Amino acid sequence: MNDRAAAAAERAQHIRQRCDRPSQRRCAEHPNARAAALVPAQIEVRASASAEGTVEFNGYATVYERGYEMWDYWGPYTEIVSAGAGAESLARSDLDVPLVLQHNQLRRIARTTNGSLELAEDDNGLSVRAPALDMSDADVAYIVPKLRAGLLDEMSFAFRILSGQWSPDYTEYRINRYDIHRGDVAIVGYGANPFTEAYARGERPAASSRARALLEIALHR
Repeated sequence: MNDRAAAAAERAQHIRQRCDRPSQRRCAEHPNARAAALVPAQIEVRASASAEGTVEFNGYATVYERGYEMWDYWGPYTEIVSAGAGAESLARSDLDVPLVLQHNQLRRIARTTNGSLELAEDDNGLSVRAPALDMSDADVAYIVPKLRAGLLDEMSFAFRILSGQWSPDYTEYRINRYDIHRGDVAIVGYGANPFTEAYARGERPAASSRARALLEIALHR
């Protein structure tokens, strides 16, 4: 019996209801790994005629309807975020979500509450847009060259699961509703979700079997 099947068998014995949330949900085998869905993507930097000294950031904090590996107390399983899972949370009039570096709440570079961060759902997933990051901010100045060089090219989001359900064999967990209020969207190092590709703004390629994520930095001069 492989690790996934063995984990599913143990999970089935210990979970009372299929709607129960995963136990010790995390993104890697190590017990101290962060419980967050991580999305790899590439980036583009290009000149713009807009405000001097700012950059525009676009990306996807997660993709929908694409499975990625997660872990719980018993072992690996596949997690999927349902399309529209964040609609209720994103519709809040008091939505408070920052764009941060590596989930560090003190390294905020944009925030929904002051209009510097825009979040929305589309066919691909949770879209992130910061239209005018200030290059005089030390964290922006730190991260932009790394994004331009391809040293960092992934995103993640921190959230609470409001509702979800296990598959009948307990190998897959589907998140049907999440709450991102007072969570975050983050530029991170390594990711767990391989189902993304990048494209330059205005140059989206034809659909393929892989979900696509856009992570752009548009340099304003």
